[in-house]
Amino acid sequence: MQEKIKVTINKKPIEVEQGTTIYKAAKELNIHIPVLCYMNLKDMGIEHNPGGCRMCIVEVEGARNLPPSCVTKCTDGMEIRTNTPRVLNARKTVMELILSDHPFDCLICAKSGTCDLQKMAQDLGIREIPYQGEQSTYREDTSPAIIREIDKCINCRRCETMCNDIQTVGALSGIYRGFEAVVAPAFEQNLEHSPCTYCGQCVAVCPTGALTEVDQTNSVLGALADPRKTVVVQTAPAVRAALGEEFGMKAGTLVTGKMTSALRELGFDYVFDTDFAADLTIMEEGTELLDRLGKHLKGDKDVKLPILTSCCPGWVSFFEHHFPEMKDIPSTARSPQQMFGAIAKNYFAEKIKVKREDMVVVSVMPCVAKKYERSRKEFSVNGDPDVNYSITTRELAHLIKQANIDFHTLDDQDFDQPLGESTGASVIFGTTGGVIEAATRTAYELHTGKKLDKVDFKQLRGMEGIREATVDMDGTQVRIGIAHGLGHARQLLEDIKKGKSQFHAIEIMACPGGCIGGGGQPLHHGNSQILIDRQKALYKEDAGKAIRKSHENPFIQTLYKEYLGEPCGERSHELLHTHYFDRKKRWIKK
Repeated sequence: MQEKIKVTINKKPIEVEQGTTIYKAAKELNIHIPVLCYMNLKDMGIEHNPGGCRMCIVEVEGARNLPPSCVTKCTDGMEIRTNTPRVLNARKTVMELILSDHPFDCLICAKSGTCDLQKMAQDLGIREIPYQGEQSTYREDTSPAIIREIDKCINCRRCETMCNDIQTVGALSGIYRGFEAVVAPAFEQNLEHSPCTYCGQCVAVCPTGALTEVDQTNSVLGALADPRKTVVVQTAPAVRAALGEEFGMKAGTLVTGKMTSALRELGFDYVFDTDFAADLTIMEEGTELLDRLGKHLKGDKDVKLPILTSCCPGWVSFFEHHFPEMKDIPSTARSPQQMFGAIAKNYFAEKIKVKREDMVVVSVMPCVAKKYERSRKEFSVNGDPDVNYSITTRELAHLIKQANIDFHTLDDQDFDQPLGESTGASVIFGTTGGVIEAATRTAYELHTGKKLDKVDFKQLRGMEGIREATVDMDGTQVRIGIAHGLGHARQLLEDIKKGKSQFHAIEIMACPGGCIGGGGQPLHHGNSQILIDRQKALYKEDAGKAIRKSHENPFIQTLYKEYLGEPCGERSHELLHTHYFDRKKRWIKK
């Protein structure tokens, strides 16, 4: 145990462990110190405290300067004041200097209302900028999923920590020096020419509008207003567990029925559930798993194991950029978003006698990478994409507010059929461990021919970055690995390359916590309890479902009988599977 020391903050005494920063000590006393660059992601093993913004300065008795509290450690007997006139004036001056090199387009900024810089300026009572002079200017960079407006960057470098230390993608770093210093891809190249995976975690932690998602809400409104178009919407499982937070509800409040009602109020012709496509994914991916496992058990040394899940586009982009030599290991099954789009524009459009090009498919996702995924050329027919637009949970909330819909008073409504029916297995797709648990429920029964009574595989659940478990399929021991966050994914892939991994199947999700912590979700600011509450909500909905195994979904059974034939058959392979590319050469050449 570390030695305890005594300090006084704002005349309040406290004992803390030696090595504790002033900021953390103040937090224990519920004393608020403003921060911009500081970011505590303790559950990910990261504490980002560069002390660069200087907003957290305090006054220490006997010290000549005003030290930044996030990096200054307490010493025994230290007397600290956080709110003296000297401190308040210095903070105000620092903020005025930051704002003197910042655009003044707050009214039209995508982060207006949720901008940390804006809120802090309001809290400090900034009403004018006394410092005038040249402002740094950079070009705007728009990728398929993320917009970089670096004029708004304040060099807090949160995005760099997220990209490099947690996700290990390495797309963002500090470049240049002095007045021109900025965080950007190497050589200030376009984001789409970098190894960026579009996971959106940089967007989630950016305190300003320097990094935002590509907003497609105006395009969606245009489609809704076009009488020639039949507009279909699908909603991902993680959205229902987080959307309520945008309307003041507690984290983990399930709003499935209200969300469905709101989408109808917005004017969508059909409101469907991506969970339907998640059940479909299990049929395809589960069949692929059993096929590879069967060959392995028969001694086929050429079979590719472990099979890796392919539902997450950020993860797919990651291995295409960083591990292209392993692109034949993941499942070829498309993500639920893309499976839904293919079924909607082929099977469903045919059923309702609508031309493919006259149907607009909109997806509501917790994910920024889904915007990139829908734009991939292989997911289109003659230039018509299977999914036309993908909007985030935050963007849906903005649409609902823009339409002046009172979310709290909405009735609970059900999804439309047939693409709105789903099982409990599909609901848990939104959390780490959920995809492989859903697959295991179906794979067990298909492999053994026996009924699975206990469907809760709790050994697959949790929030640890890397987990492993063994599932007994009536004598067949299936070893399963689970990782969430691309840094943990990298560890598992390195083990596979070195021959250390003994898994048969591995689930990987790009974002911490899985889709519940996606880059398009309501901002959680590194609060892991919010992610845990969202996770509990999905397990609660799963437990309340009448059907909890994907292969028992009656509408999935009908789809195969009427249209697809059999899982991994000729038609399903054409519509529901894909292939991967080596993207490493592309960004290295740039």
